[in-house]
Amino acid sequence: MLQDNLILEHYGLNELNFDTIKSYRDRFAEVKPAHPWNALETKEFLYKVGAWGKVRDTHKEGVTLAGLLLFSEERIITEVLPQYFLEYRESKGNEEWTERFTSQDGTWSGNIFDFYFHIHEIVRNSEPQPSIASSLTEVLINMLIHADYNGEGGVILEKQPSHYVFSNPGLLLVPTDSVFSNTVSQLRNPNIVKLFSLLGLCERSGSGLKKVKQNWSLHHYKTPAIDQDVSMHRTVVMLSLSTQERQVSSSEKDTYNTSIDDLGNNFKDVEKYQNTPENDVEIDSYNKNEYSYNKELIEELKSYNNDVNSFNKKDNYYNNESDLYNNDISSYNNNHNSYNNEQGENSSNLVNVENIDTKLWDIAALAREKKRLSPNQMEHIILELCKEKPLMLKEFAYLLERTPDGVRNNYLTKLLRKGQLQLKYPNQPNHPKQAYLFNKKDIEK
Repeated sequence: MLQDNLILEHYGLNELNFDTIKSYRDRFAEVKPAHPWNALETKEFLYKVGAWGKVRDTHKEGVTLAGLLLFSEERIITEVLPQYFLEYRESKGNEEWTERFTSQDGTWSGNIFDFYFHIHEIVRNSEPQPSIASSLTEVLINMLIHADYNGEGGVILEKQPSHYVFSNPGLLLVPTDSVFSNTVSQLRNPNIVKLFSLLGLCERSGSGLKKVKQNWSLHHYKTPAIDQDVSMHRTVVMLSLSTQERQVSSSEKDTYNTSIDDLGNNFKDVEKYQNTPENDVEIDSYNKNEYSYNKELIEELKSYNNDVNSFNKKDNYYNNESDLYNNDISSYNNNHNSYNNEQGENSSNLVNVENIDTKLWDIAALAREKKRLSPNQMEHIILELCKEKPLMLKEFAYLLERTPDGVRNNYLTKLLRKGQLQLKYPNQPNHPKQAYLFNKKDIEK
């Protein structure tokens, strides 16, 4: 497999698409307006971001493989990577595609940077709920940064009425039994990751798919399913838009959502899975390593599930020999990782997902998408959340994807001091159910 930091000595600036480079630099300047790289010449800027390389012992230089993939054009990319191919296709459930475009159609550059933003616009316009659109683009960018572009079959995103399928060459680099938990990132294309992360589009703490799973659970959709085709050397991720068939009471959902790292779906091949009726619920084994919970609860849930859905334990399992897909997006912030680890060890940190409705999730979407927001923007989001309902510190941390200490010290304390928020139990600051309320009297003033 070719490394994405490979310097292509015979590929210079003339092999790059300057419209794409301009688009990248414009976005970079928008995210980092005061950054010193904004003043650099094109070649030096590309060198700084990892798209240009220099061979020290020969003084030769050229575009890196990552730079070629992000900033060149399809015809030139395939000179180096003959199997390179990108495709988006959409249908209404029949065999004919209602919309389809590929990297080979000649109407656009065909590079992965423009492909990402093209699909980002499609998803944003077709999915009315921002939280769903955000999760889809997160899986998309994971697919692009983890793909083996020297492998066969290309990178393909397929949209059906009931689900999305993301397929790319290259097997996962981390065992699938940890697919929904935070792990150390394993990067196939570190320079591509850097290029996207500089725009705030991805980070590398290894919890991207876990975040998607949590969002899917919030909407009561079936858990994302992952398949590894070892013979074809491909990874397939399916995001179903169908809700879970099994109905449970509110108290059961609270226990189910906060004590177990969800139930997984496994399928042997994409065609078999796509032809399964929507009400056919395939449920995988419990992930017993994610949270610490008592044995009585496990047996109770198992008993319940056996009464409702007859589990076929032989057919439902994770492929423990597979690697982890897309475990590469979240935060560089070690405190954030520490908080996620605490969630698994201390049940007091667990958030009751039933208390987090989709409106709250959507209000906080900008904070989750952008790790760097101005204090005014974050305070505005917090106030809008509190206008809906009183929220506890751990609920803020969950919605905003920030550490509890960071939310309290940087924002909540200031808003309390300004009188824009108030405590639910003002005389008991350490009350176990302490929450923050929007101060309506502040508006009256």
